[in-house]
Amino acid sequence: MTTPLADRSPAELDAFLATQQAAYEDFKARGLTLDVTRGKPSAAQLALADGLLTLPTRVKDADGVDVRNYGGLAGLREIREMFAELLGVDAAQLIAGGNSSLTLMHDCLVHLLLHGAPESPRPWGKEEKVTFVCPVPGYDRHFTMLASHGIEMVTVPMADDGPDVEAIAALVRDDPSVKGMWIVPTYANPAGSIITQEKAAVLASMPTATPDFRIFWDNAYALHHLTADEAKSADILSLCAAAGHPDRPLMFASTSKISYAGSGVAFLAASESNIAWYLGHQQFASIGPDKVNHLRHVEFFGSPQGVRDHMDKHRAILAPKFAAVAAALSATLDGLGVARWTAPTGGYFVSLDVLDGTASRVVALAKEAGIALTPAGASFPHGNDPHDRNIRLAPSFPELAEVETAMAGVATCVALAAAEKLVADRS
Repeated sequence: MTTPLADRSPAELDAFLATQQAAYEDFKARGLTLDVTRGKPSAAQLALADGLLTLPTRVKDADGVDVRNYGGLAGLREIREMFAELLGVDAAQLIAGGNSSLTLMHDCLVHLLLHGAPESPRPWGKEEKVTFVCPVPGYDRHFTMLASHGIEMVTVPMADDGPDVEAIAALVRDDPSVKGMWIVPTYANPAGSIITQEKAAVLASMPTATPDFRIFWDNAYALHHLTADEAKSADILSLCAAAGHPDRPLMFASTSKISYAGSGVAFLAASESNIAWYLGHQQFASIGPDKVNHLRHVEFFGSPQGVRDHMDKHRAILAPKFAAVAAALSATLDGLGVARWTAPTGGYFVSLDVLDGTASRVVALAKEAGIALTPAGASFPHGNDPHDRNIRLAPSFPELAEVETAMAGVATCVALAAAEKLVADRS
């Protein structure tokens, strides 16, 4: 049985530190250049969709409209119907846009700042202050988007079953500046959390001090299962409608990690009122999305089941990499009491919590050893993790052997940084 580092005698701790320093020097001597910074699909995953390059085979959609021409601001009906089934929404509530769901999120945020929602007393940008609730750890691009527009952020903890909804309800009940919140509801970035139907119901029904509160429901990983036990996303649109707040949620999704990351299809799902609001403003920015790409995806997948079958191929590539992360971390860190990590059943990330005050040191050590990690604190607003403990691991892009090597190196860095801190604290 392994003795936790904190329980070891000074002599034992010094010996452990020396062992980890030697192991670390061995890693540095290997001249590694490994990158596990972002959750990008690997070349093997992208190759799964290479059939797109010979498509489409026709130029007219099912309604006889030439997809090469202008028009169709809401996107091709065929792809909206296909993904409406997969996302559990009505096709009339779904827009198919360009290649980036982040762009749709930004468009919605900017429209709210410039124009407000239909029920807004004034545009959000005319308010004295706009605040968003941000579950942490969370997605860094959500936070940087808000920061770029001067929107304040207040954090709440994210657990395995979703965010602290009681804390969120308390924040939105009395403060009219709290206009919205982010959430990745299924296989959340980076913790892999899955919000329960019960917690989603609280978000749908909670009283808010502002009439135009919006939930930015980024369902980026809804179909990205790592096991045969596939999580089903909470039906936030129906829950909000039943609670009398049909316009509260704005759901986003895309094929970015399903087909081609750089040329997929993004989706916005919302109430029919919100869809009309969005298109009413978007008509001045676009004459229509890339319907040729929409049709290409329709032909490639063929049906919702075709998408599901395709995701099984992704799982076959990704699951061994996530298993490699768990094996490498466990081999070095089990029982030491200096780290804990998630075991996600879907998504693209592993969330690693190290000894408080050592995450930045771990990232720096890894960099010196040729292993690029996401900066410590990236999963918090403004990159500020108050405990300096969280590191997001992204094993999707490297080859399996590279993941195994990189994670063994990371585990050594975690153990070394922890030993350094415990020895320093003792002194």
